[in-house]
Amino acid sequence: MHTGVVKNWFGEKFQSLHPLLQKLHLTGGQLSGEVRISFGKGISGLIGRRLAKKMQFPGPGTHQLKINISHSINGLSWGRSFNSQARVTSLFKPIGNIDSGYWIESTGPLKMKLSVDIINGGWFWRCLSVDFFGIPIPKWIMPRAKAYKIVENDLYRFHVELSLPLLGSLVCYQGLLKLENPQ
Repeated sequence: MHTGVVKNWFGEKFQSLHPLLQKLHLTGGQLSGEVRISFGKGISGLIGRRLAKKMQFPGPGTHQLKINISHSINGLSWGRSFNSQARVTSLFKPIGNIDSGYWIESTGPLKMKLSVDIINGGWFWRCLSVDFFGIPIPKWIMPRAKAYKIVENDLYRFHVELSLPLLGSLVCYQGLLKLENPQ
């Protein structure tokens, strides 16, 4: 396991992350817990449901989520599974460092270029661009992502929400996850 991939990308700013986020990204592990999935209203809800289906999210309501986090020479791997169904894996490849670089998240035909802001010890993703099957998505039609992980009472709060200008929220999942078998 290449445990330094995240620490190396953050450099000195790695120490600004909450200690539990530091540990998670040094050792990897499995997080699990309940998350709530919701969709927008009207047309944004219809778009959100279609998007969620492509991302293999279940319907609205409370669901069990497991995330397996591991590191390799290629980057950071996240395997997500809702209700013990099919696992969807994203690979996050670091480019440069926090000051002059970004991460490339690859999930199937979707690639996102992401930066990270550290706010009060939390990890907040900032989407810079999106490609689908290698075709850049223009910013004016690109869904906005609000995605972060923070620590609350020794649990990991995950929040992922996709929205569109004028329409609002398409789909959102959020909840508190605990580290299984902490070392």
